Amino acid sequence: MIKVTRTIAIDEGEIHLEFVRASGPGGQNVNKVATAVQLRFNVRNSPSLSDDIRERLVRLSGRRITEEGVLIIDARRFRTQDRNRLDAIDRLVELLRKAAEKPKTRRQTRPTLASKKRRFESKHHRGKTKRMRRSVLRSEE
Repeated sequence: MIKVTRTIAIDEGEIHLEFVRASGPGGQNVNKVATAVQLRFNVRNSPSLSDDIRERLVRLSGRRITEEGVLIIDARRFRTQDRNRLDAIDRLVELLRKAAEKPKTRRQTRPTLASKKRRFESKHHRGKTKRMRRSVLRSEE
């Protein structure tokens, strides 16, 4: 069990890890050893998540989630499989913690009288500046 918060824990069987070859520098090692990790977590069918957390997780995931509801995290930061595996799991846990936080409800506020006055004064000042730029019409005598 991977403990996310006090109330959320994910069974390790829900996470599928696949090791692939990492791209980039590394010489012979990068051509021979599959050190990059691709973590797959089925968000849509996970029994560990409540509906509101699932919905927020889908929104937070962005491009990392497929149409089937599978979250894919690529970890290739380190040179060893073990460290990349831990990195991928840590990133999943962090994403789940963010999704578990309930967003604050927005309370509508009204602008203060002073802020309204400042706004109108700036508008008046801007209009005055524009009026000064106008060409002056001379009356012909």
